[in-house]
Amino acid sequence: MSTRYSPSDIEPKWQQFWEDQQTFSVSNDDFSKPKYYVLDMFPYPSGSGLHVGHPEGYTATDIIARYKRMNGFNVLHPMGWDAFGLPAERAAIREGRHPALITQENIANFRGQIKRLGLSYDWQREIDTSKVDYYRWTQWIFLKLYEQDLAYLAEVPVNWCPAQGTVLANEEVQDGRYVETGDLVERRMMRQWMLKITAYAERLLNDLDELDWPAGIIEMQRQWIGKSVGARVRFAIRDSQESFEVFTTRPDTLFGATFCVLAPEHPLVAGITTDAQRPAVNDYVERVKHVSDLDRETAAAKEKTGVFTGAYAVNPVSGEPVPVWIADYVKVDYGSGAIMAVPGHDERDYEFAKAFGLPILEVVAGGDISQAAHAEEGTAVNSRFLDGLQTAEAKVKMIAWLEQQELGQGETTYKLRDWLFSRQRYWGEPFPILHNEATGEILTVPEGDLPITLPELSEYKPTEDGQPPLARAQEWMRVEMDGQTLLRETNTMPQWAGSCWYYLRYMDPRNTERPFDPEAEKYWGPVDLYVGGVEHAVLHLLYSRFWHKVLFDCGLVHTREPFKKLFNQGMILGISHRDANGRFYAPGDVEYRDGKPFAKGADTPLSAREEKMSKSRLNVVNPDDVIAEYGADSLRLYEMFMGPLEAVKPWQTNGVKGVNGFLDRAWSLLIDTASGALSSQITDAPESACSDELRREINITVHKVTADIENMRFNTAIAKMMEFVNLAKKQDAIPRAVAEKFVLVLSPFAPHIAEELWQRLGHADSLAYQAWPAADENWLEADTVTMTVHINGKRRAELQVARDLDKAAIEVAAREADGVADKLAGQTIKKVIFVPGKLVNFII
Repeated sequence: MSTRYSPSDIEPKWQQFWEDQQTFSVSNDDFSKPKYYVLDMFPYPSGSGLHVGHPEGYTATDIIARYKRMNGFNVLHPMGWDAFGLPAERAAIREGRHPALITQENIANFRGQIKRLGLSYDWQREIDTSKVDYYRWTQWIFLKLYEQDLAYLAEVPVNWCPAQGTVLANEEVQDGRYVETGDLVERRMMRQWMLKITAYAERLLNDLDELDWPAGIIEMQRQWIGKSVGARVRFAIRDSQESFEVFTTRPDTLFGATFCVLAPEHPLVAGITTDAQRPAVNDYVERVKHVSDLDRETAAAKEKTGVFTGAYAVNPVSGEPVPVWIADYVKVDYGSGAIMAVPGHDERDYEFAKAFGLPILEVVAGGDISQAAHAEEGTAVNSRFLDGLQTAEAKVKMIAWLEQQELGQGETTYKLRDWLFSRQRYWGEPFPILHNEATGEILTVPEGDLPITLPELSEYKPTEDGQPPLARAQEWMRVEMDGQTLLRETNTMPQWAGSCWYYLRYMDPRNTERPFDPEAEKYWGPVDLYVGGVEHAVLHLLYSRFWHKVLFDCGLVHTREPFKKLFNQGMILGISHRDANGRFYAPGDVEYRDGKPFAKGADTPLSAREEKMSKSRLNVVNPDDVIAEYGADSLRLYEMFMGPLEAVKPWQTNGVKGVNGFLDRAWSLLIDTASGALSSQITDAPESACSDELRREINITVHKVTADIENMRFNTAIAKMMEFVNLAKKQDAIPRAVAEKFVLVLSPFAPHIAEELWQRLGHADSLAYQAWPAADENWLEADTVTMTVHINGKRRAELQVARDLDKAAIEVAAREADGVADKLAGQTIKKVIFVPGKLVNFII
């Protein structure tokens, strides 16, 4: 039995106990208790394992889970793996091994690291999105989407990498090249699977009002959905039968449209371009092919580029000819792929007009268009039948005129685009789709034939002619059905697919008949608290909300939203060191001299920066190393003590040493470090027998920690427990009941040491389901208050006085306080301002 605090002895013991006893396992047999579902955003199991940033959110949810169990809730707190994805496929290509093997090795490493943190997950509910028993239900949900006409094939512009033979996400392309390999990327129209998330745009927007989410995340989703109310207007090409449509939120400015801009990929471009302009247009279109949407947006913010097609459209209200340009700041998959440009009243159009010498007209009074665009609302001018109207009235009148003339109509649009849902990869969910090449018909795989499993391949690269890797599996791809030869879909689903519904599978993870039992979903849903990084604000969170609403419409879930409360933990930064050439140095290769970093054993000065942890910056801190030196409880406590959970914070290993010292003091408060028995300070006397000071402090501590856990202010809860230990150390006697209360409130934060102390206090069972202590309201007010003493409003001293001391006695004490008595000597006090419990102010 350990005499001194020894995490290396205590922590493995209790981790094994929890695993053997399945302490945190919950069943679906009893739905009578109140439930609480607390969920982490499950990790992608990368080859690099966890760094110390990962446990921050996991520890926070674990504190909540443990606290809720002790308050009588049936707690669902699961963990699993977002296991499909590109990194494992890349590793498989490099190493010549199956991505499943690589993924399972990574999962084993992650699982071991997480278990060493002492997190109270129900490992009986562990899921893996790349396992057949999981993704068969992802395929099943896709069939539901298809049945609801929410999945379809379409020709869409994509980032195509010929060298890799696959489509890339915008985030994977920079300066026209694949960020991983440097291969050239081009924009190409390709037939892809799409999900019609736009059909749910209004509901996704409106239901944000129901959510207890950070205001910033809600605003990001509002902006991403991007609802716009305005008009769709048709522009005819002069001397042609062709026309195009634009959407505008400012139809009142139509008289000020002096040119139009099409996306370079717009289908009209080739047909309307004049022979004289064709070389310039073709060159521009070719250049834009190699630029991602993100790069186009970035470049457009710096410098406007574009080319005149030689064609003119006709302004539908003024009848004036307007030149038609192409430019990369207009995207073919946003709106109609065309805009009307009103440079007098739009900053982007103004910059373009200035760059290319295009006319600028004023149609809204109030600005100086010779200097800048006037984008504000106001009074219409130079607009014939709109003149004198305010913007709101002018919009209504213009829309009515357009509809009457059959030149346009009022419309609501959304910035949100349908979701590109296919990838030319191997390591993803196969689509439950069959193609009849002879007829072009698309067929769904019967539900009874699910799952469609991934075939074994000898090579995971795309084929030489650019087909996805699954096209190599010729036998798997060909299916005989009703006398016809059909072909399986060879694209796979994106990594987002499995994460769209995983929170539902946790409710009933071993069900072989359906994705989850309806009764289990009614009991456990929705997720009460969801914790994860802000980087998922508009992708995973939006996609999950979309799928959930589809399942709601299918009668498969009982709530409109999946996640009731969302909390984003702040990032933990690492200290990176680099030289003047940008070369990074590992911590072991750095030494500090007079507080400044240098390359070890050299005179090379280094700069130190707080940055996001990454292998490339050599600033990753492995939690295993911290646990080996200080223990998991110290790591947990430090990450919660660093500052507010939502704040960005720099990692400082010395800080772990500080909280480790606190745990050591807590241990020696209860345990005799010579014998390992209970300290002689611990008595069997009732709580009422201890000093008033200690009794008041334990109740204030219980009250404070309880409130702070409820509000996820873990740093201040820990600070209060530190105060308690410091005070308790000075006591002659500590009743066992007081010690037990302290151990119970410590346990969600530092569960290993708490379990050990609980056992040594004489308890045979785990404290995981002990009742959370209640604070006695009668002991929450201190006997004394701190008052400040002022002279002519200037603070001179502090005074500790009994809470019930009368005004006269307080005034006497204030006059005699250090720093006050000498200042009042020989002075006439004209007035004394007294604020009970706050201050005394002498006016002289």
